[in-house]
Parts: sequence; structure tokens; C-alpha cells
Amino acid sequence: MIADSYLGWVALAVAPGLGARLAARLLRQFGSPEAIFRASLTELEACQVPADVAQAIHLQTPLREAEKELERVRKLNCSLIHWDEPAYPQLLRQIYDPPILLYVRGQPELLNRPALAIVGTRRPTPYGNQMAERLACNLAARGLVIISGLARGVDSSAHRGALLAPGGITIGVLGCGIDVIYPKENRKLFAQLEERGAMVTEFPCGTAPTPDRFPVRNRIIAGMSLGVVVVEAAQYSGSLITARLAMEFNREVYGVPGNVTQPSSFGPNHLIKQGAKLVTGWEDVVEELPTAVRAALFPVEEKTPAERATLFEQSLSETERALYGLLEADRARHIDELVELSGRNSSEVLATLFDLEMKGVVRQLPGKQFVRALL
Repeated sequence: MIADSYLGWVALAVAPGLGARLAARLLRQFGSPEAIFRASLTELEACQVPADVAQAIHLQTPLREAEKELERVRKLNCSLIHWDEPAYPQLLRQIYDPPILLYVRGQPELLNRPALAIVGTRRPTPYGNQMAERLACNLAARGLVIISGLARGVDSSAHRGALLAPGGITIGVLGCGIDVIYPKENRKLFAQLEERGAMVTEFPCGTAPTPDRFPVRNRIIAGMSLGVVVVEAAQYSGSLITARLAMEFNREVYGVPGNVTQPSSFGPNHLIKQGAKLVTGWEDVVEELPTAVRAALFPVEEKTPAERATLFEQSLSETERALYGLLEADRARHIDELVELSGRNSSEVLATLFDLEMKGVVRQLPGKQFVRALL
């Protein structure tokens, strides 16, 4: 049940002409929604509030609309989270214009889990759909929440990929009201996210998915994520807006390289030229995550030497055995040397070394040098 304490927050969200930045400015000035609605016209206009908006707030007109909005929210059985609550996404709170209020359907507790965004064009190639689904599935299987915009194309493939992973979790950020299903063909996907993830928006109930709202939505996708992976995006794609925002928010930006003759490859290829991390598999994404996040997702348990040796022998695959045999405890080998000596391709070698590192039997040194760890 949504408490009446949210009334002031909802009133700010539904107030015509206010917007997230101006609402945030008022909250910082007055301290609470209740104080804003008690302010005089002079005090409101001193905060550069337009005269008609200041007049509406002073007359408390948005509070009456907020009562109706709260009733709609209760009927939908969704949650509200304002930015002073611990449940509010802490990464999102750090951006320069965070929404003051979020509508959430599904599991609100997921909003503070380590997450990565996967975004792209609404008209992907089969390769683009396949890469989005595969990356999302592999990353979700390793404990990362996958965030996207629930749009056609790459977004939908990313959500579906995350749901394919055992225990996979995904969050959809909407450019419309929490009660609006867009596009219509994603009705089943919406239901799956409500059951196994969450859907988030800052827009009031009934808000239509107009084109101007998607760029606004994109800052939430970038703000909630540790990084943004762009799979396919044309030159003027909204996904590039998300990537640019991620850079501004000091998040990681990744690009999946594509065929240079395809218009949809322009976005990720351009980002890679500008310094974005080139991604061909989940390993490329994970290795750029903050150390604390990697440690939480891939904990190395303390074991006795005998236990570690036993575990190592039981879990060793043929490729792992071959690479481990090329390593020594007191002499580092470069990744290129290991590729040449093993006769395997660089992607396979890097992925195998990463797996061995996570098992605690290999250590990576600066400069892509690898040594055995003591068992």
C-alpha cells in the first residue's frame, strides 16, 4: 500500500511545466515537498520557477491531481521510490539531474544491484539480435542485472537474453507511464519483467511514449548502470545519446564491432574509434568492472593448499590444462606468447585465463602477463 507521505513527491512529479531539474532545485532549496507547497510566490519565483508553474504550486493545484495519481498507482500495485529513500538507485542519485521520483513494477530491491545496460537500434540485423541476446545471457548468468529500454530490436533481445540465464534478472526503463505497454508486441515481455525483474519510469501513469521522452529516459538507463554496451546503432540513434550520457556520468562505454558496410554498425564502430572498449564476449565487459564489483560477483573462497589442489584437478578442462601447463609460478608469460605456444585463438586463451584467474590458480600481472598462483 502506497503511503500518503508520497503525496507531495507525486505532486511534484505531475506538476505541469516543472520537470526533474527544476523540481530538484526546489527540493534542494526548501528541503521537502511539503515546504515547497507552503512557499510564497516570491520565494518560488526567486528559484526561477515560471510564473504559471509558481502560481499552480502556490495554489496547491498539483496536490489535487496527485491524490488521483496515488489512487491509480495503488490500483496498479506498483511501488514509488523518492530520492531520499535508501531503495533509490544510488548510482542514479549521483548524476546531475536524477528523477526525484520513480515508479516501479516488479522488485524494487533489484535497483541497487550491479547492473550493465545493453542498448541498440530498433532495426537490428540477425547478428545484432544474436550478440545482444548472447551477451545479456552470459552477463546475467554471472550475476549482473541487465538494463535496457524495452523497445523493439536490440533492447528486447537484451531483456530476453537475460531471462534465458538461470536466475537472470533484467530491468526495463520506460519512456512512458508505468501502465503503458509499448510496443504492444512486448506484452509478454512486460509480464516476464514484472515477475523476474522490474520496470522503471519517472513519467506519471498514462503518459504516452512520444519521441521526446526517450532521450529523457536514456539518462536513467545510463545513470543506473556501471557501463553501457552498444550493440548496433545508426549514426543518429538514440543509443548514442545513452552512450554519450554514460561518458558524462563517468561510466564505462563498450561497443560491439560490426560490418562496416552496415549503417547499423556506425554507432559501435565510431565509439570504438573514440576509445570505447571493444566487446566480442562477456569477458571483455567484466574485466573493466570496478574491482569491488568483480570481487563480489566472483568471490575466491579461502581454502587449504590440499583443498585448492583437489578443486583445481576436478575442474580442469582440456584447454585449461594446456594453458596452465605453459605457466610457471616464478616466470610471467605474455598473452601473445601463450596464444602462440598453445595454438589457440586469442579470445579462447583470454577467456580460459580469466576462468583460471577466477578459480584462484592463475594471477594476472600488469601488461597482460600471467603466472601460476600458489595452490
